[in-house]
This record gives sequence, structure tokens and C-alpha cells, in this order.
Amino acid sequence: MAQRHLDPTDSRPRPVGTAPTGDALAGYLRDQATEFLRALRLHRETGSGANGSEASAEAARALRRSARRISASLHTFQPLLDSDWCETMRPELAWVSGTLAMEHAYTARLERLLTALHRLSGSTAFPAQAPGRDATAGSRADAHASGRAPGAAPALPSTAPRDAGPRTAPASERGSLTVGAAKAGALLDRQLTLARTRAHSTALQALGSSRFHAVADKVAVLASEVPLLATAAASDLRPHATAAEERLTDAVTALPLVTAGHPYNAAALVHGLSPDTVPHPQDAPWHQVRLLLRLHRYAREALTGPKGNAAVDLRLLSAGQALNQHRDASEAAAAAAQAARTPRIAPATAYALGVLHADQRHEVEAARFAFQQAWQKETVGAS
Repeated sequence: MAQRHLDPTDSRPRPVGTAPTGDALAGYLRDQATEFLRALRLHRETGSGANGSEASAEAARALRRSARRISASLHTFQPLLDSDWCETMRPELAWVSGTLAMEHAYTARLERLLTALHRLSGSTAFPAQAPGRDATAGSRADAHASGRAPGAAPALPSTAPRDAGPRTAPASERGSLTVGAAKAGALLDRQLTLARTRAHSTALQALGSSRFHAVADKVAVLASEVPLLATAAASDLRPHATAAEERLTDAVTALPLVTAGHPYNAAALVHGLSPDTVPHPQDAPWHQVRLLLRLHRYAREALTGPKGNAAVDLRLLSAGQALNQHRDASEAAAAAAQAARTPRIAPATAYALGVLHADQRHEVEAARFAFQQAWQKETVGAS
């Protein structure tokens, strides 16, 4: 009896004993390539202003999602595909996804840091400075922090309306939000907004480049023609997906999960005062687990389709969310430390940034604890 071709998007259960094959992988890749092209068309239709519209931002997120899934599938199932084609496409898809992710990353990082400053100060929002001596002192401190002369125009325009007069905050807000925290927030706003603007320009240039057009052309071909090897159509996908799961399991085993089983044990604060500006040495293994978990999730999608084992997928999603929080907190802590290295900032500003850095490193620890809890559920559920 001829084997029925399997559609990975088909939610109907497969016949008992029927293994997902290269045909299922081809269908999955075609679906993801179609999503990529659909998102690209939406992005071109919505256009992009100075900061990009919401529809354009959603289209960019869809581009990143499909690019990640195609790249992950090429990595996991490369023995079933044309090797040279995979080696050419994977770095290009990673470039697309990484370039489009930067603007969103800076936006989220700024929001995270400002929210943490509000929380640590017991304030719900940054109060605008009242006119007079404090405002003059604040602008002078900002000038020193940015390296410009007092009275010179700021590097970036204020987000407040130009015709808005001086605003004051309630006394409770002004009292609870320290001057150091306010100036730290202004410094972070200036630095990360500039970085976000540059990332937006870089993404626009990338989407209009010949390099991106070459990637889009290859994805368009992939939507109709998947470069499977001659023997891959009937090959079982499960051994390759199992290998991806084993790589993840080995990486998790190497993590200090016993330590992470205790909330806020402050292990993430080790070397917190190091002058070295490289990424925190403890974070790299956790970031690697995050990438391997993503490969494992996408391999499961290729095997079972989006209607797979909902209970297992939910646990994997919880573990992935914890690792996303870990990455975000780690990068936010690095941004706070980088801002604290700005020359000639006031001691109160540096102190606020130091407290913010410690807070985000504690968030790193909390994310590790959350991952340990989610992974234990995953392990118990799979046993």
C-alpha cells in the first residue's frame, strides 16, 4: 500500500505507526516560506515612517518568525536537504532575523529599564521637572552626560510636544522618584532611543538591499520547490528531531539547576562589579539553552504540526518564556552598566544605575528559577 503524504498542518491524527517523513518537512518549509512572502508583502504595503507603523512592525515580527523556523529546520534536518543550499541559506536567514530584531529589542529594553526605575522608586511615572533651579541643574547634568556644552541643543529631540508648557507632578510623585533615578532614566532614554533609531535605519537599508532581495528570491523558490535529497521523501524525521532534543537535554544538564532551584540566590551577581564590558560569563550557557530549546520546539512543529501535544508544547513554551526573560534581563543589566560608564555623570545618577543593574541581575536569577520549575514539569511530563 502506498504511503499517504502527510501534511504537517493537518490537525487530524496520523495513522498508528505512520512516521512523519521528508514529505512532511517539505510541506512545513513551504508553509513557512509562504508566511515569509506574505509578511514581506504586508511590510511593503504598510510602508514605514520614521518609527514604523504598528502594521509594519507586526509584518517585521512575522518575517522574523518564519525566517527563524526555516533556518532552524535547515539546521535540524540538513541531512535530508541539499547541504550546500542549507549552508548558504542559514546565515542569510539569521542575518534577516537578527537585523529585524534589533529595533524591537532596544524598544523593549528601554521600556523594561524605565519600568524598573519606576518600581524601584515607588513611582508610577517619571514626573516632568518643574521650571527653575532643578530644571537648569538637570539640563546641565544632561549636557555633561552627553558630552556637549551646557546650553547646546540635545542630540535627540524631546518626546514631549514642543508647545507643551512646563509640567509638574504631584508632590508624592516628586518625593518618591529621586533625582538620580530621573536623570538615570533620561540618560537611558537618550542612549537607547538613539540605538533604536539607528537599528530602524539599518533594518530599512537591509530590506532594500540586494542581499535581502537575493534571500527573498530563494525563499520564493522554496515556497514551491524544496531541495530534498532523492532519498529524503520517505525518510523518518524522528531521529533528527530526537538528536535536537538530546542536544537540548545535554545543555540543560550542564546548567546549575540545583542552584537555580533556589529563588534569588544572588549567584547572578558574581562579578557584578567587574570592569570587563564583555557579556556576563554566567549567561552564555543559558543563552545557548534558549537557542537549543527553540530548535527543539520547531523540530516538534515539523513533526506534529501546530496541533501537536498541547500539554508538552505548553511546558516548552513556559520554559522558553523564562529563558526569554533571562535574556532580556541580562541585556537590560548590561545596558544599565554601560550607561553607568558614561563620563561625568552625577554620583546620584551612577548610584541609581547601579541599583538598576543589581535589580536586573536579580531578575536574571528569577528567570533561571522559573526555567528550572518549568523544566522539571517538562521532565516529569515526558517520563
